[in-house]
Amino acid sequence: MAKLRVHAFSISLDGYGAGPDQSVENPLGVGGEELHEWVVATRTFQKLYGQSAGTTGVDDDFAARGFENIGAWILGRNMFGPVRGAWPDDTWKGWWGDNPPYHSDVFVLTHHPRASIRMAGDTTFHFVTDGIHAALERAKASAKGRDVRLGGGAATIQQYLRAGLIDEMHVAIAPVLLGSGEHLFNGIDLTKLGYRCGEHVPSAAATHVVLVRT
Repeated sequence: MAKLRVHAFSISLDGYGAGPDQSVENPLGVGGEELHEWVVATRTFQKLYGQSAGTTGVDDDFAARGFENIGAWILGRNMFGPVRGAWPDDTWKGWWGDNPPYHSDVFVLTHHPRASIRMAGDTTFHFVTDGIHAALERAKASAKGRDVRLGGGAATIQQYLRAGLIDEMHVAIAPVLLGSGEHLFNGIDLTKLGYRCGEHVPSAAATHVVLVRT
């Protein structure tokens, strides 16, 4: 059965998945880019942007696992861009340029309708206005038996966690303190929701934890 999976979601030592004050200049919030230094250096990440270099080892292994058997993605609106409220126009097409790294259908949660956007590399953004269950249903249909990856952000992951819909979740704990921002597990009792730690692997740049639902 197809799974809903979270991979390579980075949090700080104090539990924040993004820093405060997200903007075009700081898409991950102030200080948020430090959370992702472990993955940016990997060969898997570098290949997404046409580079042949990059590190191998534990961090790269976890980064690569996040693309195995993935047929579609779900993103919260903040992961797609900093625009708030009704879409003012069709100018904004994501943070990633003309060829985003998804290469599949991506379902973006929003309260405001917008026509789908087809990008280079077989990425198409679809905007879903009728909630998390509808987005998951559409993503699973698009994935055709493969798994769906939930990209975030923190608020979107929280919604799917509370609904008991996430089957597997890889969190990378970076050796960084943010102090404020978007806290991933605030108010969530993972044990009551049926999650346990399935893997716990440290590297020089992060501590990798995989939560699975029993």
